[in-house]
Amino acid sequence: AALLPRPARGLTDRLYCGRRVCYEVLGVSRQASKAEIARAYRQLARQYHPDRYRGEPAGGEGGGAQEAHEKFLLIAAAYETLKDEETRKDYDYMLDHPEEYYRHYYHYYSRRLAPKVDVTIVILVTVCAISVFQFFSWWSSYNEAINYLASVPKYRIQATEIARQQGLLNKTKEKGKNRRSKEEIREEEEEIIKDIIKNKIDIKGGYQKPKIYDILLFQILLAPFYWCKYIVWYCWWIYCFTIKGQEYGVEEKLYIIRRYMKMSQSQFDSLEDHQKETFLERQLWIRENYEVYKREQEEELKKKMAMDPRWKRYRRWMKNEGPGRLTFIDD
Repeated sequence: AALLPRPARGLTDRLYCGRRVCYEVLGVSRQASKAEIARAYRQLARQYHPDRYRGEPAGGEGGGAQEAHEKFLLIAAAYETLKDEETRKDYDYMLDHPEEYYRHYYHYYSRRLAPKVDVTIVILVTVCAISVFQFFSWWSSYNEAINYLASVPKYRIQATEIARQQGLLNKTKEKGKNRRSKEEIREEEEEIIKDIIKNKIDIKGGYQKPKIYDILLFQILLAPFYWCKYIVWYCWWIYCFTIKGQEYGVEEKLYIIRRYMKMSQSQFDSLEDHQKETFLERQLWIRENYEVYKREQEEELKKKMAMDPRWKRYRRWMKNEGPGRLTFIDD
């Protein structure tokens, strides 16, 4: 029954001016210009505006404040309908084609419920805000890593020795007005040590130095370039190693191993060099060798967990007091 065509009802209470014609509400014709519509609205608004009504019948007609308020709302609805070209075009179409009931409902509520702000601007502002937060968050993590390395004796001693060799810490004592306090000298030395650590140590993974091209905004802008680059690389891979049957190089072998391990590039780069050498020695780019290596790692992990005191306590708790055990405890 809902899918059957509804009978033409013309004007309805829930669309535009309800049962009244908006042109008749403002007292203008359908050929009236925007200036004429605005002039008629101002005249009627001054006559029926609630702020101008003081208890006497509005416009010399019978009725009270409530009637004047309802009249003003109808006038405002008529003006809102006719002042916009697109809305006026939809309204004129409804007057000429009252039988298209659902179409009128769709156009009316789609315009009324449409967001006032452009969605593109909202998305752009959101992406920019996320990118700024992402960039400063990465810088904070990077500074935390540098501060931690500066507190480790191994790296601090090496950085101090390099600073002395470069003459950054072998300064003569300052005298007179230029003399600084011990606290200022200590802060300067600390910054020198941190700068050396930044330049000499290659931090990878989640604490690596942030790059502007890694934030979300640039990733979205450069997405077409990355896609084209990946397609070219994939075609080259198919041509070289599938069609021509060439042997894998070191980079290609490491790439296949990383794919088998389901690790990201940053996670794989954070591994030690001797670990990667072990992967290559065991030829883990071959699927069968990797499966054997994976089972060995799982068995080794089980042995470590079995010997771990904390894991033993947990298993003991699960056996005696953990879920699934029903006991009656005397208070």
